[in-house]
Amino acid sequence: MNWYEDRVSQEASYIVEHKATVRDAAKALCIGKSTVHKDVTERLQSINPVLYKSVRDVLNTNKAERHLRGGKATHDKYASLRQRFGDVTAER
Repeated sequence: MNWYEDRVSQEASYIVEHKATVRDAAKALCIGKSTVHKDVTERLQSINPVLYKSVRDVLNTNKAERHLRGGKATHDKYASLRQRFGDVTAER
């Protein structure tokens, strides 16, 4: 195996073990998001087809849940603002 096959395998293993998003894997491994995405969606298939299927399952799950994550992030943002500044809507 050469260095980039090792990198691709490491990224894929991280995603499967932690059920991580591409963004989480990129941050944890100090690699760009685009690089991780290309590695696990294109290059991995020819390097390790079995691991590719596992990664694909995790990525499909993440994609199906992303609208929920976005909603939770917005909810958390406004909850922290309410906690910090009080509930402004109650004064109306």
